Amino acid sequence: MSPRTAEHMTWHQAHHAVNGVMVHPSDGEAWKRFNSVHPQFSVESRNMRLGLCTEGFNPFGSFAAPYSCWPVILTVYNLPLGMCMRTEFMFLSTVIPGPRSPGRNIDVCLRPLIDELAQLWSSGALTYDISRKIFFLMRAALMWTINDFSAYRMLSG
Repeated sequence: MSPRTAEHMTWHQAHHAVNGVMVHPSDGEAWKRFNSVHPQFSVESRNMRLGLCTEGFNPFGSFAAPYSCWPVILTVYNLPLGMCMRTEFMFLSTVIPGPRSPGRNIDVCLRPLIDELAQLWSSGALTYDISRKIFFLMRAALMWTINDFSAYRMLSG
């Protein structure tokens, strides 16, 4: 609903790599393959393509009592490169605190997020596009996860 960002949500559709150099995920083979496998999703250029990032850390420093905090962040990749990596377009969806890393139980903590993403994929959400002044059915797809190997091991089970 922000007029400043709504028009940028379709930037990826008109963007094309310069001299075959990948400068944005929309230039990559994964994005193009996704478009060919899911043409109904790709027809609506305002449908959101998301990345999920998580990493654990000890908020009290390495010399404090052991503690673990795992923020889970969603990033919107429809936006131009200069925007999609800015903090105002990264959404903190979950924080998993505890005395140690969530390990194999991370799926329990992520269940509400997974359910919402599944609903956005299958049913979508009625959304108002202020730049075009119309409602549309927005869907979302989690394209990839970005993390180190220990977090990847937990996320992949």
